[in-house]
Amino acid sequence: MKLLCYAVSDLEKPYIMAWAQKNNIEIKMVTEELSYKNVQLAQGFDGVSSEGITPVDERVYQAFETMGIHQLAIRQVGVDNQDLLAARKHHITITNVAAYSPRAIAEMGVTQAMYLLRNIGIYQDRMAKGDFTWDESTISTEIFNCTVGLVGVGHIGGATAQIYRALGAKVLAYDLTYDASLEPYVTYTDLNTVLHEADIISLHTPLFPTTENMISEGQFKMMKSTAILINVARGGLIDTTALISALQHHEIAGAGLDTLADELSYFGEHKNPSELPADYETLSQMPNVLITPHVAFFTKLAIRNSIEIALNDAKTIIEGGKSRNIVS
Repeated sequence: MKLLCYAVSDLEKPYIMAWAQKNNIEIKMVTEELSYKNVQLAQGFDGVSSEGITPVDERVYQAFETMGIHQLAIRQVGVDNQDLLAARKHHITITNVAAYSPRAIAEMGVTQAMYLLRNIGIYQDRMAKGDFTWDESTISTEIFNCTVGLVGVGHIGGATAQIYRALGAKVLAYDLTYDASLEPYVTYTDLNTVLHEADIISLHTPLFPTTENMISEGQFKMMKSTAILINVARGGLIDTTALISALQHHEIAGAGLDTLADELSYFGEHKNPSELPADYETLSQMPNVLITPHVAFFTKLAIRNSIEIALNDAKTIIEGGKSRNIVS
């Protein structure tokens, strides 16, 4: 069996090599993300794994089908850059790694919330100007006196709920699917109640046409003026223009963003500041906004798990088995 891994970073190489040796499978690694421009590299391989944000269109799946490749193992949660309908049309089974390390992403969300709750960015901004004072505008609330609202309580949202409950917070949850195992940690309710009552609102839902811009002008007006919004899920869940307006008009107190709607053009890249979008420039200059470049997943355990799950799925499907992680 021969596998081709696209978009391999130096950090991933040792884990991929260890898996290949353990399973006695030949693996070739390339650094480019999968696209139509390089799909022919997969000629002669039994299976393919990739990750990244480059859009993958029907031509790629058609090429795989012609080559006799019938699966694509994605080493990440998000598959919004994949055309799942086209993949099905060409009989390509796509898998992802939905639960490679929920704690990694959950911990980043909580970290951002605590940073904002204690006004650290505002203090840093003041101190940079020689102002080492504090006043009523920067007094904090302790986490155990907060109500946290989770929008989506799957693997990551569930892990987030457990952390907040351990810290003593009350946790409200909105999800279309009920999970009885989370009853000790959350109180299920509707989305409007989450938005009205939560001091910290944390998003943990996939990006679909039905969830795009689910947090927009109307939703911001439901929130407390002291609320903090956290997004470690998908940037497109938030209407960026409405977010900027809500922050500028003090409709909410702050935002922690590990992902942005227009991140594809600059996250993971070296960019001249003059090339950055105006929305990013505006948000990044606000001391009550914390932006990180989609790195909530980026821990050693998460990298290892994502590789092992994805490559195990590739092997299983090629051998005629079925994965629990099929998305198309």
